[in-house]
Amino acid sequence: GRDGKLDKPRQLHNTHWGLVCPAETPEGQACGLVKNLSLMCYVSVGSPAEPIKDFMVQRNMEVLEEYEPGASPDATKIFINGTWVGVHSQPAHLVTLVQELRRRCIISHEVSLVRDIRDREFKIFSDAGRVMRPLFVVNTPDNETGAEEGTLALTKEHCRRLEDDAKYSRKKDDEDYFGWDGLQNSGVIEYLDAEEEETAMICMTPEDL
Repeated sequence: GRDGKLDKPRQLHNTHWGLVCPAETPEGQACGLVKNLSLMCYVSVGSPAEPIKDFMVQRNMEVLEEYEPGASPDATKIFINGTWVGVHSQPAHLVTLVQELRRRCIISHEVSLVRDIRDREFKIFSDAGRVMRPLFVVNTPDNETGAEEGTLALTKEHCRRLEDDAKYSRKKDDEDYFGWDGLQNSGVIEYLDAEEEETAMICMTPEDL
């Protein structure tokens, strides 16, 4: 409990980075044991996984019941919320495709995509209780918009629309309101949980791009 004099449970852990506030904790015996989420963080509420599985099957995923290990030994295993559902022979294309769906908000923004190249696994999580933090999206070379690789997806147009919200005191119910949801729906910001962060390249400042 809180009466213990151990210092280990009170210290920051490296997995807390960006998710747990290092400063916002009470003084005294509860110090470090009572934690607060960092600003802008979000706890996933969960979304149905069946549509994702159906999409995978349409995209040539071999269902586990029909899988023959001898026929495709190098195939990547696909897990949805910890359950092995099938295998796929072109994981890189599949990951890019599902990522694009998430950025367009066709599937829930809280779906987490973890590709482990070494173990040949692609894990998808849509369950509740994962702490996620928002990050700016960086354009990739196969981006359909023709945007330059390594540049932020955030543009001056997005900033202008946010400024207009403040200028005209728009509320969330207004038709022209852009706001945070607008950034998310435009694929400028996406939420990543701790596990997906381990497989993503994240830079601290735009200068690092």
